[in-house]
Amino acid sequence: MSHTDQPLTPVTIDVVSDVVCPWCFIGKRRLEKALALKPDIPVEVRFHPYFLNPWVPREGMARDEYLTTKFGSPERYKSVAGRVAAAAAEEGLTYAVDKMKRQPNTLDCHRLILWAGAIGKAAEMKQRLMDLYFTEVADLTDREVLVKAAADVGLDAAKTREMLASDTDVARVEAAANSAKEAGIDGVPTFILGGVAAVTGAQSPELLANAIEQIATNRDQFLARQRAAAPA
Repeated sequence: MSHTDQPLTPVTIDVVSDVVCPWCFIGKRRLEKALALKPDIPVEVRFHPYFLNPWVPREGMARDEYLTTKFGSPERYKSVAGRVAAAAAEEGLTYAVDKMKRQPNTLDCHRLILWAGAIGKAAEMKQRLMDLYFTEVADLTDREVLVKAAADVGLDAAKTREMLASDTDVARVEAAANSAKEAGIDGVPTFILGGVAAVTGAQSPELLANAIEQIATNRDQFLARQRAAAPA
C-alpha cells in the first residue's frame, strides 16, 4: 500500500469534552462538518468525559450564582456570551444564553453518554443533552429530564432511572475525567487523532479535516517517530 492510499482501519477520534461547554457544542458540529469533507476516510469517534466545572454541586446551582462565582458577575459574562452565541449561530446552533436558569453538575450526563455508548448511541446522547442545555434551556439537574433524554435515544427509561439513582459508573466516569486532566488536557474540546496528535479548541472544519487526513495518511510515520522519541 502506498502512503497515499487511505488505510482500511479507521482513524480513532477521541473527543474529550463536557456537555455544558459551549465551545464543545460548537466543536462537535464542526467535527461533523470536517468528517463530511473527508467521506473516504473511515473514522471511529469516541467520547470521553471532562468536568469543566467540577466544583458545581451534584444538585446543580442557580445560573446567576454560577456566573458570579466563575466570572465575577453575570454582566461580566455577557460580552463573552455574545461572541460564543454568534459562533454557534454560524454553525446553525442556538445558544439561548439569556434564558438559562440552572447550571448542572455533569457527572450524570456523562454516565448517560457512557450507557448510550453500549448501544452505539453515544454521539446522539451527547447531542441530545447539549441541545437540551444550550437550546431548550432544560434543567439537566432534573432526573426526569435526563431519563426522558435517555429514552429519546433508545435507552430504557425505567432502567436508566434506577441506574441514575444508584452509584453505577460514578467512579468510572470520575476516573476517566480525572485521567484527562492528569494527561495535561486543560482546555476542551480536545480531539485526539489516531492516538498520536491532539487538536484543542473548536477549530474550523477545514483545519480538522486536514489534520484527520494527515493522520490517516501518515499514521505509521507518526507512530514510528513517537516510538523513537520514547525513553527506553
